[in-house]
Amino acid sequence: MSDRSGTSTFDGGDRDVIDQCQRHPRFVRTADSHSTCRTCPLCGQDSHLCFVKEDYPIRGCRVCGHQFADYVPPPSHTDVVYGDQYFTGGGAGYADYLAEAELLRARGRRYARLLHRWITPPGRLLDVGAAAGFLLAGFCDQGWTGEGVEPNERMATHARTVLGLSVEATTLEAAQLDRHYDLVSFIQVVAHFPDPLKAFQRADQLTRPGGFWLIETWNSESLTARILGQNWHEYSPPSVLHWFSRRSLRRVLLQLGYRQVGIGTLGKWLNAGHAKSLLQHKLAGTIAGRLVNRVATLFPDHLVIPYPSEDLFWAVFQKCQPRPCSSQS
Repeated sequence: MSDRSGTSTFDGGDRDVIDQCQRHPRFVRTADSHSTCRTCPLCGQDSHLCFVKEDYPIRGCRVCGHQFADYVPPPSHTDVVYGDQYFTGGGAGYADYLAEAELLRARGRRYARLLHRWITPPGRLLDVGAAAGFLLAGFCDQGWTGEGVEPNERMATHARTVLGLSVEATTLEAAQLDRHYDLVSFIQVVAHFPDPLKAFQRADQLTRPGGFWLIETWNSESLTARILGQNWHEYSPPSVLHWFSRRSLRRVLLQLGYRQVGIGTLGKWLNAGHAKSLLQHKLAGTIAGRLVNRVATLFPDHLVIPYPSEDLFWAVFQKCQPRPCSSQS
């Protein structure tokens, strides 16, 4: 619901959910020590063990359904996991991230056009996890201006020196930013946050009243995830630490004062080199893996192939203002 100024407001049902969630102390917690986390990092409720993947226990919240690794990363986590090897070493990362420049830039343009439904004209954007800046460049192609934050120094340098973009080599939580943005984008980023609430709260500080968030992430309740179970490709700790669903993402952002205004899927394209690297990593040591290795030689790395995207979704949220309480005699 929107008031006359165009700013979204909450209805009574949403307010009941917010009040219930915000009473839990976990909602306003600070970063924990490096102990394991048995309560849900989103809503603070009890969780159960789902399975163990790569020696990391994967737990599921009994209330909101969010899944998370039972692991609190040390301070070195981001530098170690998202070093240069994440963008060039294959495995759970990329065999050659820079080779996907045109695909990613085109995806940024598609998202910019999608957002025209809610934001006209284009405004100022903060791209979180900007990597080499390709998605941000796609937004700029469509009239946006903005900045990015990216913890990998090599990728951030590429964005600055090759694309001429303003991308700071830092995390969202540590970024020294002093302006407000019309849009904050998280394209395949939220699943990697060590502490999603802390990151979301920082992003909220940088979002203007009535501003928007664009989030693209994997859906743990998708048909693909349910069929594959623990063999779903996105169960890749410690790179991926959280597995959202449409339901759990909407719930946590409602707590923070963001109302969902749009949701859907957007077809995705991959370089064959990236697809082969991911499959070889996930199927290593199996009969299927050996078959993939043989078939992979038939496809050049630069070949562009479609990904079905059933288990990947986007959602747009708008920063809301709670409805003022009316006085009654």
